[in-house]
Amino acid sequence: MPVVVLCLAIPAACWVWVVVMARDMYGPMTGASRWMMTPSWDATHLLLLWAMWAVMMIGMMLPSAAPTILLYGLAARRRLGGDAARPVYALATGYVVIWVLFGVLATALQRVLGELFLLSPMMEVTGPAAGAALLLVAGVYQLTPLKQACLTACQSPLGFLLSRWRDGVRGAFRMGVEHGLYCLGCCWALMLLLFAGGVMSLAVIGALTVFVVFERLGLFGRHGARISGSLLLACGVWMIMR
Repeated sequence: MPVVVLCLAIPAACWVWVVVMARDMYGPMTGASRWMMTPSWDATHLLLLWAMWAVMMIGMMLPSAAPTILLYGLAARRRLGGDAARPVYALATGYVVIWVLFGVLATALQRVLGELFLLSPMMEVTGPAAGAALLLVAGVYQLTPLKQACLTACQSPLGFLLSRWRDGVRGAFRMGVEHGLYCLGCCWALMLLLFAGGVMSLAVIGALTVFVVFERLGLFGRHGARISGSLLLACGVWMIMR
């Protein structure tokens, strides 16, 4: 039951919220999107933006951690029997904390881009140069050794659990944090593409979610990151030259 809640129910609830937000932003703008899209950067505005990022990151990234959560749940039940729920939730909480903190950084970046007039009130880049720069950053990072190291850890849930196993709720939380850091190291540059395609664009959010899950399945191993990195670089160059 904990695995079903973590891997299905919570992401589904987050996606419902994202869909409602996106439909409102590109529709009547009578809900939360109207509250966020104000020219002022007061505490309420920043809190709403952070909540948007936090929910979106949980919806996008928690499903990609499903193999690790599932394997940990199976191992914990064998060790603890009926007391496995708490450490499973602790593991997922540690993972989610990393992406919630990433939401803080994304909110800060959105504010900077907005103040530089590189991001419109609709949360889309205002020119091809800014979009190309984000594509180039993401493309270059896909080819780095750090990306490869983090991707290797994310593609091997069993290897991660065997090498990082810690007992108890606190140990599970710490394992979740460590797994979240590997995932962040693997995917942070890809998340920048939300700015390039529109932060609340359902097509972009959905495409990135599918890509992250697909990449972490390891069907193409390390070559997948190199191929996607090359494609992102080509798209960035094309946007600059067109």
